[in-house]
Formats: sequence, C-alpha cells, structure tokens
Amino acid sequence: MNFSACTTRIAFSLATTLISLSAAAQVSVSNPWVRATVPAQKVTGAFMDLTATQDARLVAVKSPGAGTVEVHEMSTDGGVMKMRAMPGGLELPAGRSVELKPGGYHIMLMDLKAQVKEGDRVPMTLIIEYKDGKRQTLDITAPVKALSAGAAPKGHSNHVAH
Repeated sequence: MNFSACTTRIAFSLATTLISLSAAAQVSVSNPWVRATVPAQKVTGAFMDLTATQDARLVAVKSPGAGTVEVHEMSTDGGVMKMRAMPGGLELPAGRSVELKPGGYHIMLMDLKAQVKEGDRVPMTLIIEYKDGKRQTLDITAPVKALSAGAAPKGHSNHVAH
C-alpha cells in the first residue's frame, strides 16, 4: 500500500469516527412550550422533554427574550411547595426521557423583555455537557401556550410572583 492510499484510509477512518462520536453525543428535544404571561409579568416557565443518547447534563439555557434563564426544580417538602435553581445543571441519563413540566423540573425565564403572548414563539439555546466535558448547544424555538396551560399544582402561583 502506498503512502497516499494509507493517508486516505486514515483520513476516512478518522472522519467516520468523528461522525460516529458526534452522532452519539446528541440530546433530542420534544414538546417544547412556554407559558404565556400577563402584561406586567416578568417571569414565566418553559417546559419540554429531553432525551440523551449518552449521560449528559443540561447546564445552562439562554434566551434573547429574558435577562436571566435558570434550570429549576419544584418539590414538596412537608406539604410546602419549594422551588430552587439547579446551579449544577439537570442530569440527563442515557436513553431516559427527562420531563420538564409544571410542578417539577422546568426552565425559568426571568426579567422578561416583553409580554409573552399565546401564539408567540420563544427562541432558546440549551447548553448540554457530556461526561468528557464537551458541550453541545441546541437552538430551539418553543411555542407559547395559554396562561392556563399545564396548570400548576394546587397552591402554586404559576411563577407570577417568583
């Protein structure tokens, strides 16, 4: 085998490996949506299903329509609803769908720059980190649903006064 043929085979093998690695390092997003707001409201939630092909974490989210975006967890402790930011991110176990929903894990869009109305579309960039430290960005656009969509658990204010 001559040098040129060997180089071509190595290049092809490397390209195939890189394509395989990038295909394996994927997170899919389904059913994204954002809850509409009333005129003076500066906070709302975004929801979706995330499925990773390998262990990963949702480490950050950005949106041009919000000054601050955080991944949050809602839980009940002694009958009291508690919400907290998840500064370390949200684990996305390989092959399992992680549901971001009202009353559970969700994305908080804060310091909104304008009212979010039903029928609008909200762009977001999800930042995913894999075990090897490599990051992937996913640009999505989520439709806005009515304020009453996915009603929160009883006693929760839908983040209006967060």
